[in-house]
Amino acid sequence: MNQQLQSVLAQRGVSPDALAGACEVDPKTVSRWLAGRLPHPRHRFRAAQHLQVSEAFLWPSPAPSAQTTATPVGLGLIGTYQNRASVPRDLWLALLLGARKQIEVLVFSGTFFAQSNPEVARMLANRAAEGATVRLCFGDPLGQAVALRGHEEAIGDTLAAKVRASLTYYRPLLSDAGCEVRLHDTTLYTSLFRYDDHLLVNPHVWGRPASANPVLHLRKTEESGWFDHYARSFEDVWAAARPWTPDPEVTPAHGQD
Repeated sequence: MNQQLQSVLAQRGVSPDALAGACEVDPKTVSRWLAGRLPHPRHRFRAAQHLQVSEAFLWPSPAPSAQTTATPVGLGLIGTYQNRASVPRDLWLALLLGARKQIEVLVFSGTFFAQSNPEVARMLANRAAEGATVRLCFGDPLGQAVALRGHEEAIGDTLAAKVRASLTYYRPLLSDAGCEVRLHDTTLYTSLFRYDDHLLVNPHVWGRPASANPVLHLRKTEESGWFDHYARSFEDVWAAARPWTPDPEVTPAHGQD
């Protein structure tokens, strides 16, 4: 099954018959696409355009065949974006709605993650209710790593305040089974956003906010590639992070990122 296409159709409220009409193909053809068949390039383009999502998300490049003698550089890379703002909002939503097994986020503050989608906490809770494991890891506002990063970005204590503001969005998740929020005090070289076998990687550059840096869209493959490389780093940071226990007297206003 093409789960990406299925989830985007559901999110958009577009029926297979409607997509067939937009692409000028028989509805049975769209059924075959949903079953996993790769459409003709012109149909891939028209479908992605109609659904307003990247073609690479709907139909990622296949993994190398067993006859390939050399492992290509960037195994698992299916898309790149100039900066975080260039990642379509629809892609964030489609990945979140399509996740069935796990959702993992590793950031310092990540306020954009909630502010670009005010329903994100409810959506995460729904994914957890359907059986997905949700793990969110933010920078410890009292830790040295957040203080250092704030100094490097020349914003001082503002980053710690942004972390506290961001956490207020996720307070309702603490009572939900399948959801966990932790705080880390590690030097963070990359922000990570995992949805099952898809991973958005946002590298950090000294002195520049994460939002100004490129984003890589990776997909897990049968061979160990970039996806596994970054996924392991999440596990390492998560293992050293502490559970978040919010102070009921601290309710900062939502900040900006």
